[in-house]
Amino acid sequence: MKAFLILEDGHIFIGESIGSRKEVISELVFNTSMTGYLEVLTDPSYAGQAVCMTYPLIGNYGVCHEDEESIRPWLDGFVVRELSGTASNFRCEDTLSNFLKKFDISGICKIDTRQLTKILRESGTMNCMITTDADFDVDAVIEKLKNHKTGNVVEKVTCTEKYVLTGKGKKVALMDFGAKKNIAKCLHKKGCNVTVYPAHMKAEEILSDNPDGIMLSNGPGDPLACKDIIPEIKKLYDSSVPVFAICLGHQLMALATGAATRKMKYGHRGGNHPVKDLETGRVYISSQNHGYVVDTASIDSSIAVPAFVNVNDGTNEGLKYVGKNIFTVQFHPEACPGPCDTEYLFDKFINMMGGCQDA
Repeated sequence: MKAFLILEDGHIFIGESIGSRKEVISELVFNTSMTGYLEVLTDPSYAGQAVCMTYPLIGNYGVCHEDEESIRPWLDGFVVRELSGTASNFRCEDTLSNFLKKFDISGICKIDTRQLTKILRESGTMNCMITTDADFDVDAVIEKLKNHKTGNVVEKVTCTEKYVLTGKGKKVALMDFGAKKNIAKCLHKKGCNVTVYPAHMKAEEILSDNPDGIMLSNGPGDPLACKDIIPEIKKLYDSSVPVFAICLGHQLMALATGAATRKMKYGHRGGNHPVKDLETGRVYISSQNHGYVVDTASIDSSIAVPAFVNVNDGTNEGLKYVGKNIFTVQFHPEACPGPCDTEYLFDKFINMMGGCQDA
C-alpha cells in the first residue's frame, strides 16, 4: 500500500507502508547505525520519535528477541530505504515486518533516505506525519506538525514498581528514566545486586535502602520536562553515595547542579561517534542517542569539569564532579548496538564503590 511521509517544512516523500497502517505524528530523527535495528526499535530513548535508518537495507537478519532492549518498541514510526523480504540468520525468530505489525508501529519504505537525512542535517530535526491517506490536506497537516509537542515521555517508559536483579556484590540503585536492559545486565554480570527504581521514586526512599552506588539511566525527551525528578537528583548529589549517569541521567545531574542544557540541531544517533577522554587523550568510538546536550559554557568549574568531548563537533560528552564520587557520560557505555569500547566505565563505577565480586 502507498504511504506518505510529510515533513513540517512541506517536503513530501511517497513510498510503501510497512508495519501498522495507523496515522502517526512524531518528531523525526535519523540513526547512522549499520546494524542493531532491533536495539534501536526497543530503546526507550526513542519514545515520542520516528526514526529514519540511514543504512539502506534493514531487516536482513530478522528479529532475535534476546537482543531487545526493553519489553516492546517505543518509537512512533520507522523509516527505511528497503525492508528486507527475507531474514537470514541462525538466531532469527521472526521477521522485522511481523515485529512492526505485532506492536502496531507505523512505517514507510522505498523512499530516498539519503535525501531525507540531508534535509534533517541542513534544516534540523522536525516533526513528521506517516499516513496511508492519499487525500491529506498539506496545509492542515503542516499546522498539526508545527503544534505537535513530544511532552514528558519519561513517564511513558519508566517501570511502575521497583524490582531486583540479585547479585552477590555491591548494591546498585538504578534509576529507570527509560533504561536499556543492558545497563542492568552490565552491572549484574559483574556481580552487582541491582535494584531498579521508577523514575519518580523519592531520593529518601532510594537512600533508605542503603545502596553502595546509584546509576542514573538513559531516557527520552527534553531533560527540562523532568521538573519533578531534578530536585530528587540534587538530593542524590548531596549524599555521599557514588553516582554514575548515562545520557538523560547525565543531563539531569547537570541541571540539578546548576548547569544548562540545549537542544541540538539534529543530535547524535548511531554507533560511530568518536569521544575523547580529556584525562588520557584517548579517543573511543561510542554508541549515542540524544538530541539534547549539556551547555559547556554553563558548567561551574567548582562543581564539575568536562571529562569527555565529542571529536566531531566539540560538544560535551561527560562530566567529572569536583570533590564527589560522581561521573556522568552522554554516550552509551553499555552499547547495544555496539561498539563496546567504553564498557570499562562500569568497572570504574564499581571501583568507586570499593570493588565488586564477579557473578
